[in-house]
Amino acid sequence: MTATAPSERWLDHAPGLGGLSGEEGPPAGAELASWRKRPAAQQPDWPDPGRLAAVTAQLRQLPPLVFAGECDQLTERLAAVARGEAFLLQGGDCAETFAGSTAAAVRAKLQTLLQMAVVLTYGASVPVVKIGRLAGQFAKPRSMATEIRDGVELPAYRGDAVNGLEFSAQARTPDPGRLLSAYHSSAVTLNLCRAFTTGGYADLHQVHAWNQDFVADSPAGRRYERLAGEIDRALSFMRACGADPQELRTVELYSSHEALLLDYEHALTRLDSRTGRAYDTSAHFLWIGERTRATDGAHVEFARSISNPIGVKVGPDATAADLLALTAALNPGRQAGRLTLITRMGAGRIRDVLPGLVRAVAEDGGPVAWVCDPMHGNTFDAPSGHKTRRFDDVLAELHAFFDVHRAAGTHPGGIHIEFTGDNVTECVGGSYEIVADDLHQRYETACDPRLNRSQALDLAFTVADSYRHQ
Repeated sequence: MTATAPSERWLDHAPGLGGLSGEEGPPAGAELASWRKRPAAQQPDWPDPGRLAAVTAQLRQLPPLVFAGECDQLTERLAAVARGEAFLLQGGDCAETFAGSTAAAVRAKLQTLLQMAVVLTYGASVPVVKIGRLAGQFAKPRSMATEIRDGVELPAYRGDAVNGLEFSAQARTPDPGRLLSAYHSSAVTLNLCRAFTTGGYADLHQVHAWNQDFVADSPAGRRYERLAGEIDRALSFMRACGADPQELRTVELYSSHEALLLDYEHALTRLDSRTGRAYDTSAHFLWIGERTRATDGAHVEFARSISNPIGVKVGPDATAADLLALTAALNPGRQAGRLTLITRMGAGRIRDVLPGLVRAVAEDGGPVAWVCDPMHGNTFDAPSGHKTRRFDDVLAELHAFFDVHRAAGTHPGGIHIEFTGDNVTECVGGSYEIVADDLHQRYETACDPRLNRSQALDLAFTVADSYRHQ
């Protein structure tokens, strides 16, 4: 995790941002609250507005989770991605849970992310920007507001920041107090990540140690071990030449989540005391989902007012006009690194839809980083009723993403995936093959199916090969 000294760019509270006490804030505060005048999709039906107001007031008094300098540094890294000089690896849980904010769980996810980054960096010979779907991914949009089981209808599970997964009236009732739990769980996770990435665990000399519990049983693990041996020899050569750079001992890792719950995101927005610019200090990178990307909606309006790098999920029904409107709204100054377009088309539609979008954005000339989410467009229900994804479909969408950009002469800038560091059985396929009849064995996701560690490494090797042959 990057470390920018708080004294360098501390973020002050902006007076009156929430308007909870009726006081009027300065112009910056009014601008940040402009999203309240727009339609806000996918927001919980909080039963007690007074309780929500009290919780967000508490959140506004809590310290920022990230700092402006870190966000600006990530913007610079993403500018390199947009220029074709780097590759983005973004991944982690579909939906984090409060119970999963443990040292073991965070270490397992970080370990998988580090292994994937090593495969991509060494195999594709390209700098890799690493962003975790962690320390804040506690809310999820849903296609239906309610869920029915055995004739009983209750609110849908919207993530631990809103309600509980258990199917009971008490658990499923949205509770604003969970926003405070989301903040504290995010703080714990960020603290662990900072410790792991700066305290020696992320040292590149540890490439074998990350694989000790994994190599014997997994084809992907054995392939990784061979690559780790090559890295070891390269490091030994460097040491023999008197080179042992500090960059090999720490890792830049950034946090991200979908900016879905606008009351929470707004409450954690601060003004940079040096520049007066606003930053959402809940994460370094925020993205707007496919269901909330309407240019006249509250989510785009909120994102427009903050200085974090922003991503937008783009589904198969998006048009060129949609993307040009989004780029105009979210990056009017055409700042490189500000905007990332994350496509989630599905393996069956990407080759038909993506070329026209890429062409339109390229002709417009705005600097955009293109990233592929090969997960969300490839979900289906197995005969057992488990929601799952075929690993071959995930790879097919990735291959199509690279092919489209190769044909257009544009840069395939990265991947955005859902994975876990555990050996779950949620997606079918992979070199250590999981079949539909295996899904019940370790189906542990709180929402969508994730790649397990072996599948995530399989994917990293495939992406490295595709990138190398660009």
